[in-house]
Amino acid sequence: MNLSRAPMEMTYQLHLGDCLDVLATLPDNSVDSIVTDPPYGLSFMGKKWDYDVPSVAIWEQCLRVLKPGGHLLAFAGTRTQHRMACRIEDAGFEIRDMIAWVYGSGFPKSLDVSKAIDKAAGAEREKIRVKPRPETSGTMSGKADTRPWIEKSREIGYHEVDGNTPATPEAQQWSGWGTALKPALEPITMARKPFSSTVAANVIQYGTGAINVDGCRVGTEARLNQSAGNKNLEHRTTVTPVSSHNETDGRQCVGRWPANIIHDGSNEAALSLKSGARFFYTAKAAKDDRNDGCDAFDQRPAGGMQGRNDGSLGTITLSKNHHPTVKPTMLMAYLCRLITQPGGTILDPFMGSGSTGKAATINGFRFIGIERDPEYHKISEARISNQHEGRLF
Repeated sequence: MNLSRAPMEMTYQLHLGDCLDVLATLPDNSVDSIVTDPPYGLSFMGKKWDYDVPSVAIWEQCLRVLKPGGHLLAFAGTRTQHRMACRIEDAGFEIRDMIAWVYGSGFPKSLDVSKAIDKAAGAEREKIRVKPRPETSGTMSGKADTRPWIEKSREIGYHEVDGNTPATPEAQQWSGWGTALKPALEPITMARKPFSSTVAANVIQYGTGAINVDGCRVGTEARLNQSAGNKNLEHRTTVTPVSSHNETDGRQCVGRWPANIIHDGSNEAALSLKSGARFFYTAKAAKDDRNDGCDAFDQRPAGGMQGRNDGSLGTITLSKNHHPTVKPTMLMAYLCRLITQPGGTILDPFMGSGSTGKAATINGFRFIGIERDPEYHKISEARISNQHEGRLF
């Protein structure tokens, strides 16, 4: 299935199908850049599409359709980024860099070792009382949870969970130990298709091979975030435009040279980087961003269960865009601008809910998206078709 639109002289093509099959139909050297958030190979939330990182064969097709000197930006997980980068390189790409997207809102998915020891020993811990969760929270359907113990907890006003005091000496010894760190970054592999000749000749012939330094200098985020509705970021990171000398032509440029770190504007990320103003920042996808254009869809669970430190059960956030890993439009727009000349064609072979396409069309780029899940494809079409030139950036 192919959906093509040309709103306000901008075009996009959305393909429903397996990316390897669709990529085979695209001409050689036909796209300027690739910006994508592919499967990480973590089996995230039990999703079958996340069982492995993309194969070398897929990246070979991406290399074929990309113009010489064209760049690829591919998100990855910290545990499997090495496999992602190796397969991209084995396909013929040159690995150029790794961009770290740093954020402060990650939730540690860690096993409490002390509690596991007590459980294995059959030792019961002293129970503590916590408030019952709301009627529909924690349910994948969004409907009321009618399990007997849940209903009873609502009647009496609490339910009991294991306390933090170890019940055995062995558990006491391992109190405070877990099995995972708090996730605070996602790596983005930056790769490039080899040049056909020199850099100068390549950029003149194909319009690819360089990165847009001046167009992505650090110092414009406050305005961009405000126009995107992220006014809450203004007090978190103070961006002071810095004049720097352009060594190539003597011009004065406003803003710092773009770095291989991007952060979410949170206090945690800014403090860890000492000075958040030195790096481009963009918040995680807000509700309005992820649901933009999706008014016709029903609300469904949007991600994993959010646990609580007190041991009580968490909740599942409902959203009209129920894709579990939606990237913020502003982040994808920055990445698109970084490696694509104005009016160029951007490919996303793992389109998901269409964040790359949404960002691309807003910025006046042409876009080709591929998604094999029919529901995600519909969400992508709704979000991308809802955009207007100059709406955010």
